[in-house]
Amino acid sequence: MIPILITGSNGQLGTELRKYSLLDTTFQWHFTDLDTLDITNPESLNGFIQEHQIQYCVNCAAYTAVDKAEDEPELAHLVNAVAVKNLADACYKSNSLLVHISTDYVFDGEHYKPYVETDPMNPVSAYGKSKADGEEILQQHDCRSVIIRTSWLYSATGNNFVKTMIRLGKERSELRVVADQAGTPTWAADLASVIMYILINQQKLNRKEVFHYSNEGLISWYDFARTIMELEQLNCSIIPISSAEYPVRTKRPFYSVLDKSKYRNWSGEPIPYWKDSLINCLTELRQMAQPKTDL
Repeated sequence: MIPILITGSNGQLGTELRKYSLLDTTFQWHFTDLDTLDITNPESLNGFIQEHQIQYCVNCAAYTAVDKAEDEPELAHLVNAVAVKNLADACYKSNSLLVHISTDYVFDGEHYKPYVETDPMNPVSAYGKSKADGEEILQQHDCRSVIIRTSWLYSATGNNFVKTMIRLGKERSELRVVADQAGTPTWAADLASVIMYILINQQKLNRKEVFHYSNEGLISWYDFARTIMELEQLNCSIIPISSAEYPVRTKRPFYSVLDKSKYRNWSGEPIPYWKDSLINCLTELRQMAQPKTDL
């Protein structure tokens, strides 16, 4: 079996990769989080990768608190950039392939056509800048790497927009949701499958690759919220508002649709439509909520 390291394995994407591992016999899985492997500590990281002879590393670890990053830019940079260099150094020494998960927030959102991989990064927040810094470090490094930019990630676990809307939809009769920010949701289970496809077919990769991946389609947060309420049959009205009416301190990209043509052409694989994946996720959530009975 091929030794593989998953960092940030307690998050949404890491959890989906854990599910994948239960059905897999190709890889010897090593799931870590900050409490078991500090990727900001190069000595510990090098020792772990050498000891376990890691051949593939998937970096799901990230500082993702967008607003809080404005107060903690150094910490965001440590996790999203310095730790990426540590991983790249360690993977280069062991000739391992590093798959790094990035974000649509590396763009300013003023493009108004789907972003391709070669578009220049221009982040408008401390979080986005820290992720862009991590990408630049990795692109300039000699280790084999794949950067996957994704957007609007959600799953049946962790904290995310879908679960928040369901909770609030049960508590309130009305919600105000931003209608002038456009993008595409991504079900973490779909992204996990893409990562595994890339690893299994790594012989087709160039030494350096950047892919965009989200589900197909284009919607606003308002559209997303309305669809969640409809599918869950929740009696909660969704009121569209502008970004200016929504009290957040950090600017978000107004348009962050990612062009997936490169991945689609490289893999030959279809990309699920956002609503189909949302239905699958909601089905999983309902199954998780069902009381378990002893047989």
